[in-house]
Amino acid sequence: MNVLFIEDDRMNRRVVRDMLDVAGVTMMEAENAEVGLAAIESQSFDMLLIDLRMPGMDGITAIHHIRARQDAKASVPIIVITADTALDLRERCLAAGADDVLFKPVAMDALFEAMGRIMARDADGAVLN
Repeated sequence: MNVLFIEDDRMNRRVVRDMLDVAGVTMMEAENAEVGLAAIESQSFDMLLIDLRMPGMDGITAIHHIRARQDAKASVPIIVITADTALDLRERCLAAGADDVLFKPVAMDALFEAMGRIMARDADGAVLN
């Protein structure tokens, strides 16, 4: 599995990289949304992990850009990983096109459970048995 983590904080990227290494997941890093969108343009990823609060473009705007694409990359699964605790945050992220939202500090079991649940869906969003 090939994952892109768009996150401005280097330590947060390292923590998630260490978690994903345990499962043999390859993770590319992007330090902001603009770099992440450029990576998506030039490469294919099985899943995106996106922070919300970054300098420049925020995570929700980045999700809108990804979902507006006219190719298969528009449907890549997206998990938001955020420290934001706004009451309507989950709903705003899902409305923007995120598949799930995890809150920092993210636990390894929660990350793997969310990734597994999303990857277990078929093209219509139904859970595969």
